[in-house]
Amino acid sequence: MPHTKRRRLVTTALSVALGATTLAACGSGDDSTSGSGPVSLTYWTWTPGMDKVVDLWNKGPGRKDRITVTVKKQASGDTLVTKILTAHKAKKAPDLVQAEYQALPTLVSNDALADISQQVGDIKGKFADGVWQQTTLGTKAVYAVPQDIGPMMFYYRADLFEKYGLTVPTTWEQFAQTARQLKKKAPDKDLTTFSANDSGLFAGLAQQAGARWWTASGGKWKVAIDDTATRKVAAFWGGLVKEGVIDNQPMYTPAWNKALDTGKQLAWVSAVWAPGTLATAAPDTKGKWAMAPLPQWSATEDVTGSWGGSSTAVTTDSAHKEAAAKFAAWLNTDHDALNALAKDGGIYPASTSAQLSGAFSNPPDYFSNQADFYTRAADIAKTTAPSAWGPNVNVAYTSFNDAFGSAAKNKSDFAAALKKMQDDTVADMKKQGFEVSR
Repeated sequence: MPHTKRRRLVTTALSVALGATTLAACGSGDDSTSGSGPVSLTYWTWTPGMDKVVDLWNKGPGRKDRITVTVKKQASGDTLVTKILTAHKAKKAPDLVQAEYQALPTLVSNDALADISQQVGDIKGKFADGVWQQTTLGTKAVYAVPQDIGPMMFYYRADLFEKYGLTVPTTWEQFAQTARQLKKKAPDKDLTTFSANDSGLFAGLAQQAGARWWTASGGKWKVAIDDTATRKVAAFWGGLVKEGVIDNQPMYTPAWNKALDTGKQLAWVSAVWAPGTLATAAPDTKGKWAMAPLPQWSATEDVTGSWGGSSTAVTTDSAHKEAAAKFAAWLNTDHDALNALAKDGGIYPASTSAQLSGAFSNPPDYFSNQADFYTRAADIAKTTAPSAWGPNVNVAYTSFNDAFGSAAKNKSDFAAALKKMQDDTVADMKKQGFEVSR
């Protein structure tokens, strides 16, 4: 799932302006199947090969139900969100859109997505609870069907761990000790780096620790980016950076690629899509890496965070909501559709039944040495923690990149960076007219 790894909303993304409406169900009636004529739907998506997947629908269930779907390829992330909001403002949004989980509150607060709980509620059991929750925003309404996910896990050079006598950490305390042990044995090497150029990583780590950055109740939002759980995560990583036992350089740079490829860095906290990134960043180390569950905050826990992923949503502008919801359910639960999504779109499916079949029967080529790669990945995915996104994730993420980027570079206080992230997010929400209880 490398195509999802760095998508995030940036400051300029929502210049169309977020509405100051409260989070509420926004579905309406549907006349899609009441008439006698065929139904034509339009689907905005960035997933590669989606047209091939949709062909399966149009020639099979769609043809039977007289529902035809047309794919309109789009850019991803902030660009698509802006385009959807612009189209919705003119009441011309498509019937279906692909939306990242963190973008759902923005779209819902602008009344752009329909509540499809009546149409898709019965497929809830096909997804992990923490994944399904991301499409409900903590309400009884359902605003999308999960499509792909990015459960987080720990990647490490198995050969170098053996060479330096290191044990794969199962807790974050052990992770810190492993970093210190490596630095003593090989001062020129680092266990990993703290990177501030992809806020999704930090958000996923906070999610694993139990953070709920945005919650809505009684028409008011509560922002808790600097909650106890996130402060714990920030203090942990800030401490390792200040101590000098891990690197403080950003990911996705030529220097980072070289560090992974030469063994200067031995590990990477990432997500299920990491094999695709490693194949490009560290081609010379193919077959030398292994994957394990993310370290836990206590030995009794078994939970992971999420880094990346998207859903299929129905817009409030659609005149055929029932038909659109039927397609969204098929796309993300049908065996043949999911196999095609994996093969042609390169996604890791949210549907639990698809995570061990078809394209996932064998490990990624880069991890051919770990036959149980996808078996372990499926087990990890089941432990995905609930998330809590808000209507201005773009502002929070941009503030993270700026504040934590500076703190990591200067090895300064991460607590101060977290407070700035909190303050920037709250100030922006108030400026937009949202009622904020904190």
